[in-house]
Amino acid sequence: MDATAPLRDSGAPSAENCSVDRRELDDVIGESCRWLGERQNQDGHWVFELEADATIPAEYILLNHFLDEIDDAREARIASYLRAIQGKHGGWPLFHDGDFDMSATVKAYYALKLTGDGVDEPHMVRARQAILEHGGAERTNVFTRFTLAMFDQVPWRACPVTPVEALLLPRFAPFHWSKVSYWSRTVMTPLMILYSRRARAVNPRGIGVRELFRRDPEVIRDWLKNPTGHWIGDALIQIDKVLRVIEPAIHWAFRDRAEKWALDFIEERLNGRDGLGGIYPAIANTLMAYHTLGYAKDHPGYRIAREAVDGLCTPHAEGEYVQPCLSPVWDTCLASHAIQEAGQSAGDQAVDQSNAWLRERQVLDVVGDWKSNRGHLRPGGWAFQYNNPHYPDVDDTAVVVMALARSKEDEANREAIARAEEWIIGMQSSNGGWGAFDAENEHDFLNHVPFADHGALLDPPTVDVSARCLGMLAQLGRPKSDPVVARGLDYLWREQEADGSWFGRWGTNYIYGTWSALNAFNAVEWDMTDPRIRQAVDWLKSRQRDDGGWGEDCATYWKERRSVTKASTPSQTAWAVLGLMAAGEVDSPEVERGIRYLLEAPRDGGKWQEELYNAVGFPRIFYLRYHGYSAYFPLWALARYRNLTSGNCKRTIHGM
Repeated sequence: MDATAPLRDSGAPSAENCSVDRRELDDVIGESCRWLGERQNQDGHWVFELEADATIPAEYILLNHFLDEIDDAREARIASYLRAIQGKHGGWPLFHDGDFDMSATVKAYYALKLTGDGVDEPHMVRARQAILEHGGAERTNVFTRFTLAMFDQVPWRACPVTPVEALLLPRFAPFHWSKVSYWSRTVMTPLMILYSRRARAVNPRGIGVRELFRRDPEVIRDWLKNPTGHWIGDALIQIDKVLRVIEPAIHWAFRDRAEKWALDFIEERLNGRDGLGGIYPAIANTLMAYHTLGYAKDHPGYRIAREAVDGLCTPHAEGEYVQPCLSPVWDTCLASHAIQEAGQSAGDQAVDQSNAWLRERQVLDVVGDWKSNRGHLRPGGWAFQYNNPHYPDVDDTAVVVMALARSKEDEANREAIARAEEWIIGMQSSNGGWGAFDAENEHDFLNHVPFADHGALLDPPTVDVSARCLGMLAQLGRPKSDPVVARGLDYLWREQEADGSWFGRWGTNYIYGTWSALNAFNAVEWDMTDPRIRQAVDWLKSRQRDDGGWGEDCATYWKERRSVTKASTPSQTAWAVLGLMAAGEVDSPEVERGIRYLLEAPRDGGKWQEELYNAVGFPRIFYLRYHGYSAYFPLWALARYRNLTSGNCKRTIHGM
């Protein structure tokens, strides 16, 4: 099927082609439940792999060569993985079967060369040709140019001025630590040390990649680009030039104090084996900053960061890759929802153990960085990782609460839920929505700075996160007339797209956003005959593919490609079916066809086969494949279909 062709005939399928065999439905649900149960850890939690693109595995190899801590055996396995995911275009994409990406390709090529791949080997020739045909390595993004500068492949003027002294600016300044997102904060703080110190990789084998440039990097003067095209961006490039002139004086006056601030910030948030922020880029930058500042390899902070980054290395059929972070809380609460939907409840060991494990990870005694705008709140949220108390997020928190609340409400659950509800309500932004980690993180001016070419510096409210919060509040008994809920619903309506869908910030893409929003409207008992709801339902139905499934490509994050689809996926089909059922469409032929697709799609035991990526870290920049999504979301959809078609009630009573 053409990627932008109409997805299906609008005529309803015949009943005989779409009938669902109850025995088959029960068998698949049972098999999937057993599969999930076998993969639950003894302490009650689940954790599945989280895969990104070639960038992070390549960066791991670059990190080892920066530090002169080369691990030839592991790097050879990572190199095998990188070769296996090279695209047909010769480069490396940001997601499976995606377009060529310059920065991912330059890093993958450099990493392979560091592991010993010769420049004349066919895969290296193809990659180099693709890089040069697309403009050369001078076209890489800001983060890649920082890496190239540290390896002496480009001059430091290729990077925007990012002095560590910026951390000392007062809150009223245009830039302040609290005005950027959690991930930007944790990545930038050690990166500022690297920039200010003009960090230099050890690179013991002396390997470079100058052959990837169309022009000599030393003579290029127009490195910095305006990320938005706005006049403010042009003005900030001129300010960058001024800062370069006065930078030595700034370092002389303030660098020691600023570096101490940065190191205190890092060390307070090292998080043991989870590392700074629990995310690879921040942990790797921490290691390089420690090295640049002369820390010994047996320094406690250095050891912690090294263990954290190595802990992200993961065996793979093609060798080994590096996860961007670990997702145990997210996987556990979603898997719990799925098995509860399938009939397990309080008193069942799997549910009770997962509840206990989740309760233990609620952050109750650390006032995190969210305090900058909500310092009056008591902590009460959950983080995404095993341990990241400074950065709980409202998305995980809302989904955990809904999982706890739908099981037996014992005293322990009630206390955890009450604290979380208090925190979630307090984290609502003034526009009625919720961001992931912060409130009021909408300083759009910062998107114009040259550093922000990735477009992901901020954490504004989003539809999917806000919908989860509304679903949680409704499940806990708050009506749509409640002021907090009413403001949230108004936000959702304002964000609806012209075609009836909603944008998905953290999952791919409009299917995810529309499923999320419909869950919220169902939870507050909104009138599902509302024309706006019917428009969303019609949009979902129109996106069903000929095979009965739904699939949306990651390229839809480019507005001009918002209709691109390559294949149906189990995860997205489950979201679409769940969304339609939330809107009262359980008996529709589209839902029945979607259920048949899930029953017939290839599975490995209780896990559906799914290669296409299903989530996003940063739109157009960083994509994710949650390996657990193709296990618990299809199970969830099948179980809900069984529940709604076998009972008297055609509406789910849960928040999602």
